[in-house]
Amino acid sequence: MNTPSLTQLGWRPYFQQQLTLEELTDFRIGRVVEQHRSGSVVLSEQGTFNLTQSPSSERMCVGDWVLFDDTLKLYRTLERQSLFQRKAPGSKVDTQLIASNVDNLLVVCSLNQDFNLNRIERYLALAKEAEVEPIIVLTKADQCDDADSKRQQVQSLDPLLVVHAINALDPDHLQELSGYCREGKTLAFLGSSGVGKSTLMNGLMGFDAQETGAIREDDSKGRHTTTYRALKWLPQGGLLMDTPGMRELQLSDCEQGVSETFSEITQLAQQCRFGDCSHSNEPGCAVMQAIDSGALETRRFVSYQKLMREQAFNSATLAQKRAKDKAFGKMIHNVQSESRSRKKGF
Repeated sequence: MNTPSLTQLGWRPYFQQQLTLEELTDFRIGRVVEQHRSGSVVLSEQGTFNLTQSPSSERMCVGDWVLFDDTLKLYRTLERQSLFQRKAPGSKVDTQLIASNVDNLLVVCSLNQDFNLNRIERYLALAKEAEVEPIIVLTKADQCDDADSKRQQVQSLDPLLVVHAINALDPDHLQELSGYCREGKTLAFLGSSGVGKSTLMNGLMGFDAQETGAIREDDSKGRHTTTYRALKWLPQGGLLMDTPGMRELQLSDCEQGVSETFSEITQLAQQCRFGDCSHSNEPGCAVMQAIDSGALETRRFVSYQKLMREQAFNSATLAQKRAKDKAFGKMIHNVQSESRSRKKGF
């Protein structure tokens, strides 16, 4: 498809309503389909273009809708309907934009040694915070003797959660995911390296759109085969976003997402005798009572506490950085204003 319509790209009234008549006349509309360190690739009704961004341009990510002029200079990014972001990996104090304007998040986890309920809960919290429906895809079911048992473990996290256990190389299994591939809809894959995201993409695309790699046999860890985020066309309609595997997914500004992911704990906490109950040794703690009775699993409560502490710490750290940056910017502005005033005095 060389010249897709905006509707096929996922355009909808939510974005249309953000434009003025002047913007409709003076600028082109496009969607970011690739994000590289050197810049962004945008797809529009007129074709594919490499956008020019200035150092002061607002940050963009794959999935964004943008306005740009005839010289391929970015004018502005439209407000996002959904956004996935995380704390930047390592010690860097910043947020990293992952993907925007996604309709369904396919959380991919393999059924080998890398299977991890805590990690799945992280991705669920991210999806809930972005208000995007999560779908769990458990891969390598053909290599697992207890695939159904593990699928039930994931299902127990939320009775309403959609969970698929598949062999990504089996066309019949891939049919289970075809219902999500509809024109104008955007799907995104998130998961660790080596879980089979690229294999899934190749199966849904009908050809080898992404390189696939082997995993280490000793720990089932994978190597990065996807090196940048990109939106791909699906033969069934819609767009599919593959992302590099994440070895680290630190949450920030995600309190609502964590609360919704662990909704049963949130509801129990409201029944505690004290409003500021820490759920450790206070009398009348409904959470501790649920754990003692077996109604609440200890693993799940520990995971909830860890994610809540993590997102609170990262949020506070990022808030401090923003405050420092704002204060520094204000100081620079004052110095420049004072310098201009002195020049006028001479």
